[in-house]
Amino acid sequence: MTEVKKRVGWAMNRMPIRSILAGSAGTLALTLAYATERRIRQGQSGQLDYDDSLVPGQIVASIMHLPHVTDREDNELGLTLRWGYGSVFGLWHGILHRRFSEPLAGTLFGATLMSATLTLFPLLGRTPPPWRWPKDVMATSLGTHIAYVVAVATVDDRIRQLAG
Repeated sequence: MTEVKKRVGWAMNRMPIRSILAGSAGTLALTLAYATERRIRQGQSGQLDYDDSLVPGQIVASIMHLPHVTDREDNELGLTLRWGYGSVFGLWHGILHRRFSEPLAGTLFGATLMSATLTLFPLLGRTPPPWRWPKDVMATSLGTHIAYVVAVATVDDRIRQLAG
């Protein structure tokens, strides 16, 4: 094994690096799931669920006390939150995977993610409680987050195997 391969293997076997890369892959999967649903539901205009709306950006703007934020800026803040949070949240999967094997680590990871989604938006005052979400919004939220969780768990495990 060359020295470069050894160094790359060592770096990829470090949980934080591996898990953040897995979180980024999960965020890509979530983004592609939204794009796929948009193609399937061509008659749907606007948001597919609350994560796919201006709500995340509005929450960030509110927390940061940013006055007079435009819809475009809300969208940009929301995308920044999605990619930043989605990538770093992969660390939680890495931590869980140190204690539990799959599929339990992925299941606990998904449960944490959905608990945050279903509680933080309403608690921060930007959405109704989940039992009042329209069925299609709930289905989209579950489906896109499942895509995220599966991608994070799969990529985290695959990098772990490749890094040996």
